[in-house]
Order: sequence, then structure tokens, then C-alpha cells
Amino acid sequence: MDRHLTSWFSPSLHKEMPMATYGHFGFALLLIPTAAADYLEYERFQLIDSIRHFIEGGKVKVFSIDSINNESWMNDQMDPRQKSIRHQQWNDYVFKEVIPYIRTHTSPDTPIITCGASFGALHSANLFFKRPDLINGVIAMSGVYDLTEYTKGYFDDDVYFNSPCHYLPNLTDHHVLEQIRHSHHIHILSGSGSYEDPDAARRLAGILYSKGIWYELDIWGSDITHDWPTWRKMLPHYLGTRF
Repeated sequence: MDRHLTSWFSPSLHKEMPMATYGHFGFALLLIPTAAADYLEYERFQLIDSIRHFIEGGKVKVFSIDSINNESWMNDQMDPRQKSIRHQQWNDYVFKEVIPYIRTHTSPDTPIITCGASFGALHSANLFFKRPDLINGVIAMSGVYDLTEYTKGYFDDDVYFNSPCHYLPNLTDHHVLEQIRHSHHIHILSGSGSYEDPDAARRLAGILYSKGIWYELDIWGSDITHDWPTWRKMLPHYLGTRF
């Protein structure tokens, strides 16, 4: 399996940001880490190995990036407004730097699907819903899509506009809605076991339904917990059956 590590100094974040790339061909899968983890998390926890067959077969090329959650919502020492600003800077990094990098290393027409587990699921969904002109779909595993679950009572415009359960109900821009509706890859997945929150997935699905947006909601059983064995089952299943 082709594996390539790179990094660059991000103008958006004013720091060096690394990335791991796996594979040589296929649609682009942009992996967003969980919680305060890094760009190699999905490799360390064998999720990359679980989809190796699809990578080596040329179905998918994976781009795994860093989160900066430990410099925003996961950092209890930061002022809440600064957390909010840092989150928006990370979005800019993805839209203005990562997406162009992916285009350069695939093609201008290669579909880009965001994917993440836990906090990474919220980020993955948010990135897609905010910029469906750049991103073609999302595989969101075990997520909560209300950012206020992480902000400890803080709320401002940047929280609102990065919290899909807040801004999607009020989204009326026909052009953006049609771009979202055009996607046939909005996959919202959750287990029902320990530390999972299937109702969070159902709430997001209900909002999409109210907007006439196609989605797939898949709630797995009570034996499916909020942990890596779950995501090592979910992602290969969806790559094998939906793409």
C-alpha cells in the first residue's frame, strides 16, 4: 500500500500541519480525527488496515489530516471566543489548503468524501454541509451534530454556523440546498451500545428529511459500542457496499 507523509506551514492556522496519504487512485476519502487526536490516529487504531483492500485496489485514496481540537474545544484553559476563532481557522485550512492539495494529487473531478468518528463525525458532516460545492458527501460514524455538546455553554455566531443541528434547520439558500441534495453519499451511522448516541444521528436525519435532502441513517445494534472495533466494521462495510 502506498503511504506518503507530508506537511506544510498553514497560513490559516499559522503552524505546521502534517498529512498522511494512503493509496494511488480512486475517490478521495478525507479522514478527520476523533477528539484531540492526530493525523496518524486512524493508522494506529488499524482503521487504515481495515480498508487496505479498497486502497490497494484503487477504489479509494485516503487523506488523513490533523485536528486542532486540543487548541479549541478540547482545551479547558482557552477563552471560549478564542476556541471559536480557532475552529473557524481550521475550517479555512481545510477549504483553502487541504481541498486544493487533494485536487492537485487526484484530479479536478475526483469526488471528495469526508469521514470521521465521534467528534470527527461532527467535523466531517459540518465541512460537507458548509461547502457542498467543494465536498461531495460524508460518512459520519458515531457523531453528535450539536456543537454545543462540546462548548460548555458558550455560544456565538461561529458556534452556530459550525453546529449542523443549529444552522441546517434555518438554511434557505436554494443553491446550497440543491448542492447538498445532489449528493448521494450522506451516510449517518451509529451504534446503540455503550457511549453511543443514536438519537443524535436520528435528530440530524430528521432535519435533513425536513429539507428534502436524501440521506442514509443506519443505526446498528446494542452490541455496537463507541469504540474502534465499531468503526473498523462500519467503514469497510460502507466502502464495499455504497461506493
